[in-house]
Amino acid sequence: MIIEVKNLYKDYYSGELVVPVLKDVSFSVEEGEYLAIMGPSGSGKSTLMNILGLLDKPTAGAYRLAGEDTLVLSEKQLAAMRNQKIGFVFQRFHLLPSDTALQNVMLPLTYAGVPARQRKQLAMDALEKVGLSDRLDFRPNQLSGGQSQRVAIARAMVTEPAILFADEPTGSLDSENGEQIMELFEMLNAEGVTIVMITHEREIAKHAKRLLYIHDGRISESEGGAVHE
Repeated sequence: MIIEVKNLYKDYYSGELVVPVLKDVSFSVEEGEYLAIMGPSGSGKSTLMNILGLLDKPTAGAYRLAGEDTLVLSEKQLAAMRNQKIGFVFQRFHLLPSDTALQNVMLPLTYAGVPARQRKQLAMDALEKVGLSDRLDFRPNQLSGGQSQRVAIARAMVTEPAILFADEPTGSLDSENGEQIMELFEMLNAEGVTIVMITHEREIAKHAKRLLYIHDGRISESEGGAVHE
């Protein structure tokens, strides 16, 4: 299993008030899977994604990623794991506006200590893979939403991570561009990339090979249910 989540809870605190967000969440993901987690706004799906992506920690429970107990890792170890094991794709792209597409994709390789000449070639290859070899020197304000998301996917995959986390990856796109991004995800998954995608859109969730639902902070295999897998 590349992901093992057991009895996960996440609470937020507002003064003396405890606000439970995730409640006894348990599921696993096998290497090479393409999983969608679908839920409405406020269901806890973004909080869950932040924990899975090592951007936040649960209040209680266990989370193993690629065999590692993530809850005992130091901040430095977590940062290294994010850089080496994880690729992120977000709804808002999070591209650096002053950098070209090529520079944006090279960024994770810089953090990974890859030599400059090799960084450039790897980034060019990643952009070619997503169909943007003719947009290397374009900045985000010169790209369409669909093209910006392709740059973000190239950036996420350039380090060849073990898993790709996608949080509402089509949320800022029209339906045509959204379908193109889903075709790209299907291609990556066919090549062996493990994908975990968060979405509130049923048509987008259908592209995954497996679907779980999150409702009121609980994961289930049936929509609106509360039965753990």
